[in-house]
Amino acid sequence: MKGHHHISMLTKNGKQNNHFYQNILGLKRVKKSVNQDDPSMYHLFYGDEVGSPGLDLTFFEIPIAGKTKRGTNAITQIGLLVRDYDSLLYWQKRFENLNVKHSEITNYMGQHALFFEDHEGLRMVLLNSEVAEVPAWQPVSTSEVPKEHQIFAMGTVEITVRYLNHTVNLLKDLFGFAVVEQGSDFVRLQHMEGLRTGEIVVKELEAPKEKPGRGSIHHLALRVNDQDELMVWNEKLINYGLTTSGIVDRFYFQSIYARDKNGILFELATDGPGFTVDSTVEELGQKLDLPPFLEGQRETIEANLEPLD
Repeated sequence: MKGHHHISMLTKNGKQNNHFYQNILGLKRVKKSVNQDDPSMYHLFYGDEVGSPGLDLTFFEIPIAGKTKRGTNAITQIGLLVRDYDSLLYWQKRFENLNVKHSEITNYMGQHALFFEDHEGLRMVLLNSEVAEVPAWQPVSTSEVPKEHQIFAMGTVEITVRYLNHTVNLLKDLFGFAVVEQGSDFVRLQHMEGLRTGEIVVKELEAPKEKPGRGSIHHLALRVNDQDELMVWNEKLINYGLTTSGIVDRFYFQSIYARDKNGILFELATDGPGFTVDSTVEELGQKLDLPPFLEGQRETIEANLEPLD
C-alpha cells in the first residue's frame, strides 16, 4: 500500500462542480471523461498539474441526485494537505471572500485544521502538513492560488461506520495499516507511520445508514504499484472473505473494488499508466477523453453531455 490514490464523489451539476474545484480550490481539471459503467454521465478528475496519484478528487455527475441524508456506514470527510499554518490563514481569508462555508482554524487529530464544505455540502478539511518539501507533486501553473498555498495531497479520510472493528480490522489485518491513536469511538490509522497521505480515521456511529446524494462520497481508492500487485491483492481480498470485482481496466489505471462488512466501498488502483497516456500535460482536461472501448460511441456520448466550458 502506498497511501491514497483518489477519492470519488457525486455531484448534481458538472458546471458548478467545475467552477468550485478549479476556480475556488485552485486544482486543475486533469481529465474530462465519462463514467465507464454509464457513459451518459461525466466523470471529472481534479488534481495537480499532471494528475499525480494521491490528490485526485473525482466526481460522477448525476443531474437527478437528491440531497444527501447523512448517517453511518459512509465515507464522511476528506482531508486535504497544505504546506503550513500560513496557508490555512490564506485559505480562511479566501473562503471568507468567496463565501465558502467554513470554520475558524482549529485542531483535528493533532493538526491545525480548517473545516469547510463545497457548494453541495461535501465535508472537507484543510490540514497543516508542516512539511518543508512536497514530494511527487507539481503545482498547477494556471491556478490563481499561489504555489506555496496550493493543496498538494489528500490527507486524513474519515469513515463513519456502525461496527468499528469491521472496518478497522480490514485496514489493519489485511491492508497493513497501523493504529496510531484510539479513543472510545474512533481509531486513527496510517499506512506508514508519520505519513498523513495515507491516514484514515474510522468513527463509530449507531445511526441510520447514510442515503447518498449530491456531495456524498462514493468510494476511496488506495494506491498499489502495478497490475502484478493488484492480482496478489485480489487473492488476499477473496481469502479474507470479501467479494471483489476482479481486475477492471480503467485505461488510466487498473482497479479492484470490494466492500467491507459495513458496506464501505474500497478501490485498489495502480499508479499507471496515468492521465497523460492519451493527452499531453497541456491538454489534460481540455477535451472529452474516452477509453478505447468507448471511442466508437463518441458521437452519441458527446451529444448527450452538456458542455462544461
